[in-house]
Amino acid sequence: MTSAEPDTAAIRVRDLKKSFGPVEVLRGISMGAAQGDVVSLIGASGSGKSTFLRCLNLLETPDSGEVWIEGELIRMRPSRRGPVPADHRQVDRLRARCSMVFQSFNLWTHMTVVENVIEAPVHVLGVARAAAIERADALLRRVGLYERRNYYPAHLSGGQQQRAAIARALAMEPKLLLFDEPTSALDPELVGEVLQVMRSIAEEGRTMLIVTHEMAFAREVSSRVIFLHQGLVEEEGPPESVFGAPRSERCRQFLAGGAKGRRNGDAPVK
Repeated sequence: MTSAEPDTAAIRVRDLKKSFGPVEVLRGISMGAAQGDVVSLIGASGSGKSTFLRCLNLLETPDSGEVWIEGELIRMRPSRRGPVPADHRQVDRLRARCSMVFQSFNLWTHMTVVENVIEAPVHVLGVARAAAIERADALLRRVGLYERRNYYPAHLSGGQQQRAAIARALAMEPKLLLFDEPTSALDPELVGEVLQVMRSIAEEGRTMLIVTHEMAFAREVSSRVIFLHQGLVEEEGPPESVFGAPRSERCRQFLAGGAKGRRNGDAPVK
C-alpha cells in the first residue's frame, strides 16, 4: 500500500517508530485492524504497548511511519523538532473518531459524572445539551452508573471511575476505541466490573485496540493478539494460536511467567 492508495480498514499502521532521547521505544511496528476487530496488545512493561497506542491519536508524535484511520492518512510535515501534524483540524477530526480510555481514568474532578460524559459531545461535536444528556443517561445505565450520575469522581470507587471513563469515550460514538491498560490502576476486586463492560462493547462489533495484562480476558474477547517485545511485533495471530501454541520463545516465556510486570530487564518505558 502506498500513501496514495485508499484503505477501508478501521486502522492501518506501517513502520511506526518512536524514540525518547536515546531510547528507541518503537522500532518499526506495522499492523492493521478491520472494522469490528478486537485486537489485544500484550507484552512486558517497556515493550512499547502504551507508546504505540498514544502514537495512534498523536498524544505522542511518531518519529516516522504512517497511520491510516478509516482509509485516511494522518498527514505529517517535517519541522525543526521533528515530524508534526500537517493539519491540526484533521487531527481533531480523526481524534473524534478514535476515543481513548486511560489507565488513570482522567476524569475532570470538578465535574459530575454526567457532566464528564457530555463535555466532549457538546463542545467538540456540537451536540445539543439536552440530546447529550439523554445519550449520557443511556450510557450510564449501560455501565451501571446511572444512580451516581450526579456524583463527583472523588466519591466513586476506582472501578466506577473507569466505567464512567468508558461511558465518556462511548459518548463520542467513536469508530475506534483505544484502551490503555484500563484495569491496571484498579484493586483486584474491581477489575471484573470493568472487564464485563468491555466484553459487552466487544460483543457489539466495535473496533477495539486494548493494551492489557489480563491474559484470560484477551484470550476470550480478541479476534487477534499482538505480542510486542522491545518495540517490535514478536508474535501475532488469533488468540488460540498466540496463547495455545506461540512460535516465539520470548512469547512463551512471557506467558509462562504470568504475563505480569517487567521481565528480563525490559526498560520501564511504556
